Amino acid sequence: MPSYTAPTRDTQFILQEMLDVTAMDIPGYDELDADFTAAVLEESGKIAGELLQPLNGTGDKQGCQLENGVVRTPEGFKAAYDALREGGWSALDADPAYGGQGMPALLNLATGEFFSSANMAFQMYFGLTHGAISAIDAHGSEDQKATYLPHMIAGDWSGTMNLTEPQCGTDLGLIRTRAEPQDDGTYRISGQKIWISAGEHDLTDNIVHLVLARIPGGPEGIKGISLFIVPKFLVKDDGSLGDRNALSCGGLEEKMGIHGNATCVMNYDGATGYLIGEMHKGMRAMFTMMNEARLLVGMQGYAQATVAYQNALAFARDRLQGRDVTGDKNPDGPADPIIVHPDVRRNLMDQKSFVEGARAFALWGATLIDAAHRNKDAEADALISLLTPVIKGFLTDKGFETTVLAQQTLGGSGFTQEWGLEQFVRDARIAMIYEGTNGVQSLDLVGRKLGLNGGKTVMGFFKMVKSFIKENEDNDTLKADFLDPLKAASKDLQAGAMYFMSEGMKNPNNALSGSYDFMTMFGHVCLGLMWARMAKAAQSALDAGAGDRDFYTSKLATGRYYMSRQLPATALHLARIQSGADPVMTLDAANF
Repeated sequence: MPSYTAPTRDTQFILQEMLDVTAMDIPGYDELDADFTAAVLEESGKIAGELLQPLNGTGDKQGCQLENGVVRTPEGFKAAYDALREGGWSALDADPAYGGQGMPALLNLATGEFFSSANMAFQMYFGLTHGAISAIDAHGSEDQKATYLPHMIAGDWSGTMNLTEPQCGTDLGLIRTRAEPQDDGTYRISGQKIWISAGEHDLTDNIVHLVLARIPGGPEGIKGISLFIVPKFLVKDDGSLGDRNALSCGGLEEKMGIHGNATCVMNYDGATGYLIGEMHKGMRAMFTMMNEARLLVGMQGYAQATVAYQNALAFARDRLQGRDVTGDKNPDGPADPIIVHPDVRRNLMDQKSFVEGARAFALWGATLIDAAHRNKDAEADALISLLTPVIKGFLTDKGFETTVLAQQTLGGSGFTQEWGLEQFVRDARIAMIYEGTNGVQSLDLVGRKLGLNGGKTVMGFFKMVKSFIKENEDNDTLKADFLDPLKAASKDLQAGAMYFMSEGMKNPNNALSGSYDFMTMFGHVCLGLMWARMAKAAQSALDAGAGDRDFYTSKLATGRYYMSRQLPATALHLARIQSGADPVMTLDAANF
């Protein structure tokens, strides 16, 4: 039976020591003192471990059931949903004008990690709603905000996004769903959407679908797409629910994982819809939701890796197999615990160094979101835009890889349902696919994001790394173990970018064939930067005589492992990039 304990100590270290949030010039951060964040983290961690984690296996085994057009969620999900809703967890960072608590996005991400580690399929119901709230808040009319946001923020109503259709996924210009204008200003939405997470369920009184559709007579392709609010139940003028809209769940997908979340085929048969934002500008509004979703999916990647690592570590400490080659460590027992063996240690250190570095990276990213939104900081907004495909792609790739490593730690036990590791592997796999596959993320990074602001944003990132190295070059603890490896990795990343600039102009495939390696290399450099920053904070605490010495010395040892065993992978990825398109494109399609 798997277990989960929220990493509150590690999260608190990142918030209070690495990021030093109260010193950051972002509105609301002055209130994030250690006592306050500790209280929020402890309470959310308790909910995650005691309420949500026990339902994870139940949700996986029972799944969702479609009965007479109604989707029944697994046993216990409704009660857990109501508990989180009543506790205000659905509205942590939402606008107080509509009933939210107005806390920073930073805290929403931190607590969301705990909930997602404990029960990823369950947390998705809240995550989809959060994205829909953001889209309506950013692009909806005042009347639409007043109608929908209070109920959605309260958790009484939920939300979705409807993009994909049977004939199109990434290429949304192929959308066929139609929106016929009506005399009263509404639209009749007709078409079919597939793979709609939380599209139908029994957790809320209403479901507010955000649907991409095409108004007849508009431009062809992606420029002719508009976004519509299409509620499951129509809303009366007094705010109460009226008639059922002309939409239905046509079926549930049979999936590899996240069984507790309803992934639906949604049919729209002349359903009443309301245009949100400008006509034919639907992708602009939808990307508000998609970009947020990509950041949250990146969080899902390391959240599943975290719970998998915790259970692998517990197994490695208890499982007795073989003897330590340097001498018995459990002389009174028949064998030593497998954690004494170097290869098991390598496996566990790969896991530990990733999840702790990934957590720091994602939380730092959340501070950029807060700076962009609360300070209207254009540089922070551009930087998080650059990093979004890296956060989504790298953290979900490595998150899945880490769940597999955790499963491997258990040997044959990891392949059985009893221990729970195989569910973490199956659940983590979707994060590499939805909200834009990781291949698409790499193309977005190289094809669009490197050119942001004429390349000034990525150059600003390189400058930030260089400045950190220069500011700390006299720190003997950091230089050899952290700064030098970071400098080498950053140079590899810059060399990759320069290759794209020089060779990509000659042949675009030279850039596109190396885009995945570049995204991965970028992720390693970001985690290298995070580990250098965490090492500085840990050493400072030790120098100041902090009491929890084991925590800080462990942090330094884990960071050294990442810098010496993981970060050098940038050289491999650079070599692949510089090999160009020929190794990838030479073989004729017919000869595969």
